[in-house]
Amino acid sequence: MFIYLENASYTYNLNMPFETKALDSINLSIDRGEFIGIIGHTGCGKTTLLQLLNGLLEPTIGHVFIDGVDIHQNKKGLKEIRKKIGLTFQYPENQLFEESIYKEIAFGPRNLGITDDLLDERVKKAMKMVELDYNQYKDRSPFELSGGEMRRVAIASVLAIDPEIIILDEPTASLDPQSHASFLTLIKNLYQKYHKTMILVSHNMDVIAELAQRVLVMEKGKIIMDSTPRNIFQESVEQLEKIGLELPQVTYVMHRLKQMGKEVNSGVLTIEEAKEEIFSILKVKKSNNEIF
Repeated sequence: MFIYLENASYTYNLNMPFETKALDSINLSIDRGEFIGIIGHTGCGKTTLLQLLNGLLEPTIGHVFIDGVDIHQNKKGLKEIRKKIGLTFQYPENQLFEESIYKEIAFGPRNLGITDDLLDERVKKAMKMVELDYNQYKDRSPFELSGGEMRRVAIASVLAIDPEIIILDEPTASLDPQSHASFLTLIKNLYQKYHKTMILVSHNMDVIAELAQRVLVMEKGKIIMDSTPRNIFQESVEQLEKIGLELPQVTYVMHRLKQMGKEVNSGVLTIEEAKEEIFSILKVKKSNNEIF
């Protein structure tokens, strides 16, 4: 296993009047190259879990292992471990601060001691990975960009340190529909082409269904479900709704068609699956001279 949490708990304001347990005895293993989606309502512990994985927080109890190293027992190795992990926050454009896109993306690798031609190569590669033309964008201010472009620069600044693990916290929040769709395609392409281990937190079930291979459902600081998106969204509907979570919107549409007597598979999760399902039924209906 690549990432392993052993009985990891975290309590804010420990031994103080407003003590709050954010994570409670988490045991979790993630293999190299997995795409993990994490869902749960606000306050369930998702962000705290991400901060444990990145070494920003140390568990009150338990251990966090990255690539076999207990990251808090080996303080000298923590810097090396952090090179393996790239984290973007919920609004990654808030991470931007440099005067040019080149300097913004170069900041991380430069702090790792990378200079000259190798630094240029890192910046060019990162910009290519997020589909930003180097010559067109390198001298522009990141604050002149659209929201979607800012997100790309923020992710490029993470990719420039060449991490093995990419953690994305609500990467499509507040984007317009076109930028949202474009960004989903970007994340999917990054995973398929570069085979990074991806961990994605989102309140958007459509995003999780579209991208994740495995879904963790969190409630009150615990992981209460851990399975494939299809298993989570087909077999745990009542449990999800009980804790305030929804199904992907397209799944609701297919459920409604099923209730109307249409012979559809109500377990589809993505728009592409729904399109294929409806087209296949229309084809059958047309051959039988029936009306859908």
